[in-house]
Amino acid sequence: MASRSLNRVILIGNLTRDPELKYTPTGTAVCSFGVATNRSWKTVDGETKEETQYHRIVAWQKLAELCGKLLTKGRKVFLEGRLVYRTFTGRDGQQRTVSEIVLDDFIVFGDGRKVAVEEETVQETKPAVEESSEESLPSEESQTSKTEKKEKEEKKEEKSVEARTEDVNPDDIPF
Repeated sequence: MASRSLNRVILIGNLTRDPELKYTPTGTAVCSFGVATNRSWKTVDGETKEETQYHRIVAWQKLAELCGKLLTKGRKVFLEGRLVYRTFTGRDGQQRTVSEIVLDDFIVFGDGRKVAVEEETVQETKPAVEESSEESLPSEESQTSKTEKKEKEEKKEEKSVEARTEDVNPDDIPF
């Protein structure tokens, strides 16, 4: 029977650079970015010292595309993933080892107002474009599609209101 093991990394830190979204030759999305975590402590003399650690983060597939859209330099994030060590040969022919955190999940901290405002402006401009394209439809179809679109817009607004009211404070996390 194999023994159990666990490879789990949980970080709360700030992005050190904007995410870099790329695609592999097969079309798989991959996003890489850096996160800095800080630690402070008092020495025996009562002096406060600080230490900063920098972490390399890699996300794949849909999660990579989300990171590319939602994350920007300086944002505070909660990250969850696994630690991976890679070895490769550099351009100079030297063997190199890199440690990375492969992302499984993340939460962006902040008030979310910037994202919500962008969604609202998209929703405000979108119906005008849709209504102009509906003018060519027969009247019964346009009435039905207008009511369906209004219902969809109302649902989107409800979701965005729920998203705006859900603020996460890093101090509320129990670890």
